[in-house]
Amino acid sequence: MLQSINDLSRSLVALDQNTTVIAVVELSLSAWLIGGIVPGIARDPLKKLEVPDPEALLRLLHRWRDEAVKAGKTITRIVVAFEAGRDGFWLARWLGVRKIEAYVIHPTSIAVSREQPRAKTDRLDIGLLKRSFLGWLRGEKKHCTMAAIPTLEGEDAKRPTREREQLVGKRTGIVNRMKAALVRLGVRGFNPKLRKAPERLMTLRTPEGGPIPPNTLAELKREMAHLRFIDEQIKQIEATRLEQLKQAPQQPSNSKVLQLRRVNGLGIETADMLTHEAFSRDLRDQRAVARYAGLTGSPDESGRQIRRAHRLARRERPPTSRKGPRQSGQRTGASRYDPVRMALPHPPEG
Repeated sequence: MLQSINDLSRSLVALDQNTTVIAVVELSLSAWLIGGIVPGIARDPLKKLEVPDPEALLRLLHRWRDEAVKAGKTITRIVVAFEAGRDGFWLARWLGVRKIEAYVIHPTSIAVSREQPRAKTDRLDIGLLKRSFLGWLRGEKKHCTMAAIPTLEGEDAKRPTREREQLVGKRTGIVNRMKAALVRLGVRGFNPKLRKAPERLMTLRTPEGGPIPPNTLAELKREMAHLRFIDEQIKQIEATRLEQLKQAPQQPSNSKVLQLRRVNGLGIETADMLTHEAFSRDLRDQRAVARYAGLTGSPDESGRQIRRAHRLARRERPPTSRKGPRQSGQRTGASRYDPVRMALPHPPEG
């Protein structure tokens, strides 16, 4: 299918509803609910798969196609859509290999009433998804927006950066817990990240002159062992990344990392994060870029989480600030740098 720079906000392929089987899927961990619009059948079929099974979904789509053929319709197209979420994009890729058009809808692009609390069930969500998807297929704007489906290799390339980010967060949590445990005893100035921290831990004394209590000392030793284990994992990730850059410097992603590394102030970690996170985003997928930057929530966030993030942002933001509400998980902020301002100390406005 010909791709265009605008084909995520609306479909550019003419829809002939008499020759197209349309299906939407409500995904969950325990079951899938599939709703369809089948030509030649007056009712809108609805089927629940008690166990998530892509093969069963494919058989259901083929069965609906056969029912439409029996009703005298000629089916030339089967399209399926579901919301982006915890399942990611594997189902869309799996269906695409089997000649089924699959689309992933941005949940935040579907308009819902905010005037009053609304009932929310899987059946109601299926109806809302069908109306939004049908409008998108007709080429009408402002019904919903599709997410660009990445390749498996593209998704896998992001894993080292994200794993290292999580490990760094865990390391910070361990260090903070150790410092807090010592501060409760009146001990300050101990840095668990130093190379000789385990030896110094045994010589610490409380302000009363006594040693660290045995249970607290045992806890700190376990935390120290956990800290060393996490440090080793971080070093493994960094060493593997450097080895890959050394072995294949001409690979497009590696070449981009090496180019970014030349920017004054950019380290290898920040360059790798920008290459596989920010610059690898499909330019058509503006919502994905906004979600990455923290301007919008992630697809698997619940409404309660998003409302809480907005509420906390309003409390923390100064009254004169014009910035939007800060969302949790801003991966751009993890680098703590502005690459443009590091390269150009006084960049022009805009």
